[in-house]
Amino acid sequence: MPMPFDTQTCHDQHGRYPQATTVEDFRRNLAAVHARMAAACRRVGRDAAAVRLLPVSKTQPEARLRLAHAAGCRMLGENKPQEAHRKWEAMQDLAGLQWSVIGHLQTNKAKLVARFAHEFQALDSLRVAEALDRRLQTEGRSLEVFVQVNTSGEASKYGLAPEDVPAFIQALPAFSALRVRGLMTLALFSGEAERVRQCFVLLRTLRDRLRQGAPTGIGLDELSMGMSGDFEIAIEEGATVVRVGQAIFGARATPDSHYWPGQPGAQEPSP
Repeated sequence: MPMPFDTQTCHDQHGRYPQATTVEDFRRNLAAVHARMAAACRRVGRDAAAVRLLPVSKTQPEARLRLAHAAGCRMLGENKPQEAHRKWEAMQDLAGLQWSVIGHLQTNKAKLVARFAHEFQALDSLRVAEALDRRLQTEGRSLEVFVQVNTSGEASKYGLAPEDVPAFIQALPAFSALRVRGLMTLALFSGEAERVRQCFVLLRTLRDRLRQGAPTGIGLDELSMGMSGDFEIAIEEGATVVRVGQAIFGARATPDSHYWPGQPGAQEPSP
């Protein structure tokens, strides 16, 4: 069945995003991303206010995070719990700044996330759910969480297989400090837009099916999907949160080809 849009990915355009080094740079980049988000929403008749931008600040130094905050960023996404915790400790003087942990979490790092994070977007095991819940109870806090789903089928990616998600969702009410908000995925890192789109379609379809029998208190309204190279396609397919790093902070020093599957030294792509 043909797709109604021919929106392309931007994964292969390394260097298209200049480094943001001033507050004005960040304001300009944020405005450009919001404009692209709004255009994607218009194409499918969605309200732009229904899609949240999560700026991803992983690997960025504290000074640049402070510029992003001055430009209006009030939540920042970080992949590594230890790096995020360190930044949280150093930046507690900034009013209203919240933190989202979006990368894989080992149980021995749960205590860090429970201490400071506002949300955690990569929940994919009951062991992690239990560790987080126990630590959160100790801290007297709750945590917004997204269940990570591996929609690309790549062995290199974290996340639950789609067929394992229904039983996982049914088990989550046991962890009262976790506020389940929805699902998250990393799409296939590919220049073939339709293959990327199918990852987002799969997540939305899964979410819509799970909603019908979701346990009381389990929210499945949110879909966190889409990064700098593909967030417009994600929005067309129903994303409510897009995780954008390079289009706000600037291109990585490493070219995108380094992150493509099959390349020597390949790693998971950055937002």
